[in-house]
Amino acid sequence: MDVGVRLQSIRKLKGLSQRELAKRAGVTNSTISMIEKNSVSPSISSLKKVLAGIPMSLVEFFSLEMEQDNHTQVVYKANELIDLSSGAVTMKLVGRAHPSRAIAFLDETYPPGSDTGDEMYAHDGEEAGVLVEGRLELTVGGEIYILESGDSYYFESSKPHRFRNPFDAPARLISATTPANF
Repeated sequence: MDVGVRLQSIRKLKGLSQRELAKRAGVTNSTISMIEKNSVSPSISSLKKVLAGIPMSLVEFFSLEMEQDNHTQVVYKANELIDLSSGAVTMKLVGRAHPSRAIAFLDETYPPGSDTGDEMYAHDGEEAGVLVEGRLELTVGGEIYILESGDSYYFESSKPHRFRNPFDAPARLISATTPANF
């Protein structure tokens, strides 16, 4: 496999410039350029760091079949959603194969007592969601909100935030974030 050509194809498929990928991955522009030109052969750890800026795992990078035609998948069956679960929280990503995905669209389940972690998240973009089942605690900045089934939210993701389920029943959330950082 030609790692440089593959990285360039995937980067372009995701709509990223070399500069944007370098910024996201925490490497220099020249690093991306040299890998894509096959001037250097990246170590596994270096490639993993670069792929984190897409984001994509090494397994996905080496196993992803590149689209040879212009057919873009429209419908995703339940078993085709990508599992991004972390701890007790289940997160499934819709639309991974979309060539210029600008939104991370997730189906999330929070069992009783689960949360997104002690640390609050903050990143560029916006987030929105609808709680479709249960109750969920949402913290944005210094404010704590209790979402009931049917409630929704929308906020700037640059504000520190986290989700927590201190209740006795599971909570199911359908959410979207920009940019597509998953």
